Amino acid sequence: MLLADLLKYDRIVVQMHDNPDADAVGSGFAVYKYLKEKGKNAELVYAGKNKITKSNILLLLEELEIPVSYLGEAEQTVELEDDALLLTVDCQYGEGNVEKINAKNIAMIDHHNTGRLSDEHCEIRSHLVSCSTIVYDMLLNENYNINEHIDMATALYYGLYMDSNAFSEIRHPLERDMIDYLMIDNRLIKRLMHSNFTIKELETAGIAMIRYNLDEARRVSIIRSNPCDPNILGIIGDMLLQVDTVDVSVIYNECPGGYKISIRSCVDTVAANDLSAFLTKDIGNGGGHDDKAGGFINEDIFKQKYAGVTIENYFFDRVKAYYDSFDIIYSKKGLSDKVGFSLYEKKKITIGYVKTTDIFEEGTAIQVRTLEGDVYITASDNIYLMIGLQGEVYPIEEEVFYSKYQSLTEKYTIQCDYLPSISNMDKNESVSLLDYANACVSLENNKIYAKPLSKCAKVFTKWEYEKYMMGDIGDYICYSYDDENDIYIINKNIFSETYESIL
Repeated sequence: MLLADLLKYDRIVVQMHDNPDADAVGSGFAVYKYLKEKGKNAELVYAGKNKITKSNILLLLEELEIPVSYLGEAEQTVELEDDALLLTVDCQYGEGNVEKINAKNIAMIDHHNTGRLSDEHCEIRSHLVSCSTIVYDMLLNENYNINEHIDMATALYYGLYMDSNAFSEIRHPLERDMIDYLMIDNRLIKRLMHSNFTIKELETAGIAMIRYNLDEARRVSIIRSNPCDPNILGIIGDMLLQVDTVDVSVIYNECPGGYKISIRSCVDTVAANDLSAFLTKDIGNGGGHDDKAGGFINEDIFKQKYAGVTIENYFFDRVKAYYDSFDIIYSKKGLSDKVGFSLYEKKKITIGYVKTTDIFEEGTAIQVRTLEGDVYITASDNIYLMIGLQGEVYPIEEEVFYSKYQSLTEKYTIQCDYLPSISNMDKNESVSLLDYANACVSLENNKIYAKPLSKCAKVFTKWEYEKYMMGDIGDYICYSYDDENDIYIINKNIFSETYESIL
């Protein structure tokens, strides 16, 4: 669904879910303002039993002068005319968290996973952490300059900030792009950040920490909190990591429809976002950063999949299973066991490459943003970036490049879920990596040793010692034919497309 698709209606009622949070307000306000500028008779509303009382939301509405109407228990009192449109944001029509408004024409924009898929009437992206991110992307697709409207940019930014637990649960490069792109009212954002919870919620945090549980062998603390704002969970986790016997904290509580999780880690062998994804696999969603992450477990799915298991026992069992599920490999130490590895050669396929100093000056600190995460390197005449078939990016030394690849005259183009970008970290300037990419083809001597993983592995490569590459069962652990310490992971789908066995 495109925002332009909505313009065939004159009257459009934009409905947020009951008890609107910052993400509902941010995404709802941005769509409302876009529609008003297009000359539509737009309204921004919410309904339900309760009016907004939370201090940060009231401050957001007041400071940005967001015109919100409260409809009360609307199902019995509100009915839209047949030629009007009801657009729900940050919620889906018919779900339990949104008061029903009788309407013939209905459209939806949401990021919650309820089983509904996107179509010409719905834009549902459950892989994103906030609805504000979806609206941000939809506005950019309409060539709409969000930064000409600081109130809209600020509302969208705060929506993402709150739904990602202060950006700790970011899991998609589009969300990182959004943070970098938006020009916001920093003064207001600072005020909002200091208006998020009450003295009662602070007491909730204190009670939760008193009731801590500690797995001494793994140095993991697992805590159940009373229901509270998600930011409280993050505060609890941050405080726990100041304890000398705690490396990782898992805090959770009940929330509408399931359980909210907040994870903190201060060790390089456990990325918080990996643990979050493990704990929520097949029963919810999770993501974030290496040190801070979060997630959600759907209560109905949990009960179906783990009938008879309490949520407390689930977390203790799954945390133990996570720590038992992987091996740790340090490239600088090499592989102690090479049993089972076979020799492979790269297929003669066309991929892309960029010399880093063709984009930025020698010595420039560079951030490369890909769907797999951010890569940090320094621009050098000796460092090239390779771009694979699915947009994966990895660095390579110049001498190694010319020994394994032949450059071609044409530019390199690709279609993938997210096109990689590259940024000058000092100036915060970002460009598309493909704008500079040339094509190349593999030479016959481009060989590696590889074998599929029978157990997950975390590999600290020669390029990055502070962050590991994660390999799942079935992915390939590889090392270079010419360098036994050049150890890395290749996704099983990418491996089958790019390498063939040498018998």
